[in-house]
This record gives sequence, structure tokens and C-alpha cells, in this order.
Amino acid sequence: MDDRQIIGLFQARDEDAVAQTAAKYAGYCRTVALRILQSTEDAEEALNETWLAAWNSIPPHDPACLQTFLGRLTRNICLKRIRAEKAAKRPASEARLVYDEVESWLASGEDVEKQITDRELADAIGAFLRTLTADERHIFVRRYLYMQPLAEIAAQHGYSESKVKSMLFRLRGRLRDKLKKEGFL
Repeated sequence: MDDRQIIGLFQARDEDAVAQTAAKYAGYCRTVALRILQSTEDAEEALNETWLAAWNSIPPHDPACLQTFLGRLTRNICLKRIRAEKAAKRPASEARLVYDEVESWLASGEDVEKQITDRELADAIGAFLRTLTADERHIFVRRYLYMQPLAEIAAQHGYSESKVKSMLFRLRGRLRDKLKKEGFL
């Protein structure tokens, strides 16, 4: 079943939409959840929450790309879980460390999910990424989208961990400055 048909099932409020979505995208969403949460049980719970969130979001949303939409829902659900665990003072995983790195400039009076889904913010970040060298862009994306550990990124690029860490620090500063300049922060 293709994405348009699955979205049609959601819009018709057909319960088969969840089963079809799970059959097609469970592997992808599980990978996203496992990368962030690093726990099979937590990832399975996040998947169930993703299917429920998709059911509650379509309609009114009509996603152009169902895979991206589900990935974003999964990622946001996992980040909410990390925030809750952080409040409970649980030990940090790699995703929690990444979240801590960007938490200070993502925090605002608005809901983070709303900011992430905001097209203008996505365009601003995309424009920022296009200004980076290929190495900088790969390192930034691997850390903040795929939440890879610093050691793994360093090994893939042939850099030391400290070099990757300092590159990311400078890149975060440049992105923060760009977002401030454009009024997002």
C-alpha cells in the first residue's frame, strides 16, 4: 500500500491505517527510537505512541511525506521522554547528552514541537546547513539528526573526538547566531 492510500485510511478514520503504517514503517521508526532512547522497551513504547500520534494528527495534517512525518513524530516523542527522564534525574544516554548540548537555545516560551514543525525554522536551518562544508554538514547531521556518539563520528571522519567536539561547539554557535539574527530565538 502506498503512502497516499495509508493517509486516505487515516482521513477516513479506518483503523486499518495504523496496521498498514506499522507494517510499512515500524522498522524505520524503531531505528529512530532506538538511536535516541537506546532501550528496546522504551523504543517499543515510543512506536505505540507514534501510531497514536499519527492517528490523532491525520487529519487535520496531510503530510506530503509520510515517512518523514512519522520519523519526526517518533523523534519528538523520544525527546519528550528524555526530558521527562532528565527531570527524574536518570542517567544520561548519548541522546540525552545531545539534548543537553542544544537545550539552552531551543528553550523558549513556545512548544519545541511547534518550532520543529515550523516551515520557516526548517528553511533557516536548511540554509545554514548549505553554508557548511561537506565535512561540517556531515558531522552536524550525524550528531544532531542521527544522534551518533562523538567517538563514532570522529572515527568515520578520521578526526579526534576533541576536534569533533570543538567543531560542533563552533557550528552550534554559528547556528544560534543565525537563528537569533532571523528572530527565531
